[in-house]
Amino acid sequence: MELLDGRKIANQIKEEIAAEVAKMKENGEKVPHLAAVIVGNDGASLTYVGSKVRSCKQVGFESTLVQMPSTTSEQELLKKIKELNENDDIDGFIVQLPLPDQIDTQKVIMAVHPDKDVDGFHPMNFGKMALDMSTFIPATPFGILELLERYKVDTKGKHTVVIGRSHIVGRPMSILMGRKGWPGNSTVTLTHSHTKNITQIISQADIVISALGVPNFLKAEMVKDDAVIIDVGITRVSDDTKEKGYYITGDVDFENVSKKASYITPVPGGVGPMTIAMLLKNTLLARERHRNSE
Repeated sequence: MELLDGRKIANQIKEEIAAEVAKMKENGEKVPHLAAVIVGNDGASLTYVGSKVRSCKQVGFESTLVQMPSTTSEQELLKKIKELNENDDIDGFIVQLPLPDQIDTQKVIMAVHPDKDVDGFHPMNFGKMALDMSTFIPATPFGILELLERYKVDTKGKHTVVIGRSHIVGRPMSILMGRKGWPGNSTVTLTHSHTKNITQIISQADIVISALGVPNFLKAEMVKDDAVIIDVGITRVSDDTKEKGYYITGDVDFENVSKKASYITPVPGGVGPMTIAMLLKNTLLARERHRNSE
């Protein structure tokens, strides 16, 4: 069994990006600028956004954090997005999800200009991805592809089972794994809460990508020997014996599944760090595109 070490690969990617940014600075060019908008004070969201800002600093990007109160109206948020769309200094920005109930997430995603949508959530970017056109790939699926590529995991002709159909991970992942090229060229089954015989389907998979958010859902008896296991799930489970009062776990019963897998991602330290690295990569791509159009 080989560990798909997201931390290690994410650090490699950050080093590559930092080298690119250093070249830009030498040439007197503008460095990439990423903005993040957060509405409210959800603990997990604040942690994610904080690590994104720190990562920007690490690679030499400029970053802007826009914090808005949880009482922010949809209109106020849309106005802020319009400002960011029109600000030529900002190459890309993200609006951290989930948003408070009074705000329509779909409207917010539609409001972000596709050229600055480094999360890859806008329908125009999603459509381009589905058609194999050059675009921003959502950061988590992009990170998974990068892990498979850098560890030289064979995907051609393999049966990939994706668990979960979210627009952020499950659905794009199912499209990307079935595309021509590598990583890709696999036969994909997309499973979800209404899938019958889900255990039987998973047991036939060469590659399992679980993005369900149910702690320890995937058990050793559900996977075949030498399967490749990608665990996207990340859940805080309350535990009074821990200093923080909780521990982080994924969708996979790591201890037992890892004994059967050929490759597996740990949680934490697998897909998570890759997501942030690929967000930086998308921002670098946005900067290059803007430079070419200037």
